Amino acid sequence: MTEEAKTSTSETVPAVSVVGPGEGETIVLGTTRMRVLEDGSRTGHRLAIAESVLAPHTQGPPQHRHGLHDEGFYVLSGTVRFTVGEQDHDAAAGTLVLVPPGVPHTFANVSDEPAVMLSTFTPDLYVQYFRDLQEVLAGGRPLTPQANIDAMSRYATEPATNPSTDLS
Repeated sequence: MTEEAKTSTSETVPAVSVVGPGEGETIVLGTTRMRVLEDGSRTGHRLAIAESVLAPHTQGPPQHRHGLHDEGFYVLSGTVRFTVGEQDHDAAAGTLVLVPPGVPHTFANVSDEPAVMLSTFTPDLYVQYFRDLQEVLAGGRPLTPQANIDAMSRYATEPATNPSTDLS
């Protein structure tokens, strides 16, 4: 292989990403601490991954639906209650919940113990939503339902006030 061919090949191969314990971007939203392990910048924006720690008795976001991305949740420890439309699912450690676009959902830690979950976003666009919420709080503004809805709307997400309503 010529030196020119070696160089052009190495330039097109993306670098491996390794995020060690304690590394990654930290986003704090009230009683939830999120560690962004991949924000999409190294995956061509196809995938983002975050680890979230929900304190005991932490309510999640208002029930909502995404128009453009799938969201996956793998419960690492504790139990997380997922509400999908009108139905509750208590997901213990080892449970995977995959939510496709258009499906109304929310989650909460209703237990007395912290819960940890790994979340995926495909594509990655929803990571910026969490950054936007953190910015609201850092600016000293309250995270009102309207502020949350405004942030969601920037990322093809809307409140699911009627679980049977389609996004289209």
